[in-house]
Amino acid sequence: MPVVYAVKHVMSKPLITVDAETSAQAAMQQMVQKDVGALAATEKGQPVGILTERDIMKKCCSDASCSSVKVREIMSAPLITVNYETTLGEAVETMANKDIRRLFVTEKGKIVGIVTQKDLIKGSLIAFHALDLALSSL
Repeated sequence: MPVVYAVKHVMSKPLITVDAETSAQAAMQQMVQKDVGALAATEKGQPVGILTERDIMKKCCSDASCSSVKVREIMSAPLITVNYETTLGEAVETMANKDIRRLFVTEKGKIVGIVTQKDLIKGSLIAFHALDLALSSL
């Protein structure tokens, strides 16, 4: 039986978050420090949106007001999620249909990680290599 890879095999954990009331400038500093391109925006500890590099570039850096702009004002919401058992193919299809590059991953209704285009490419390569090995042993 072939191995089916799910997003739980390639997602990034733990989830890196920022409070929605944080300044965009502080959020940018956190992205640089953590070397990530997106943060889960939270309210009362619960993810409610996503802040990406692109959000910051498009919405606040053009007028150099990032220190006064709140994450809430520039984040993308609502969150788009997939279950941690979702296959890589289904995740890719969701990203393509929604024109996004990141999905939050849920387990039992709780957000447990994030999966990015890069994660899915890596996971797909692993699956292709496994398929190649299986076919070459026939």
